[in-house]
Amino acid sequence: MQHDDRVYVAHMIEFARKAHVRVENRERSQLDGDEDLQLQLYALIERIGEAASHVQAGFREQHADVPWQKIVGMRHKLIHDYLEIDLDVVWDAATVDAPELIKLLEPLVPPEWRNS
Repeated sequence: MQHDDRVYVAHMIEFARKAHVRVENRERSQLDGDEDLQLQLYALIERIGEAASHVQAGFREQHADVPWQKIVGMRHKLIHDYLEIDLDVVWDAATVDAPELIKLLEPLVPPEWRNS
């Protein structure tokens, strides 16, 4: 099977949407007491980073406006440094970064690949 970076980008869009949907119409304080929400966001943010890590260097260079290293770094932080997770950073990733990422990535994949 041939590698297609756009497949991974489409997955990133899907996971970013799922993360953002989970925090819409919620307050930051709700994250503190909701372990299920925390775990859902961790998993979705990890998946965004994992998909980003599979995007090849050439594609990343062509789309340097996407913060690839930051995205992959967030995944590493959640997986390898899980005792030091800052919920404010997770909240910002879901409420601010996810919608911005979606806007950056959507033009990179065919419309039919975008799970709306």
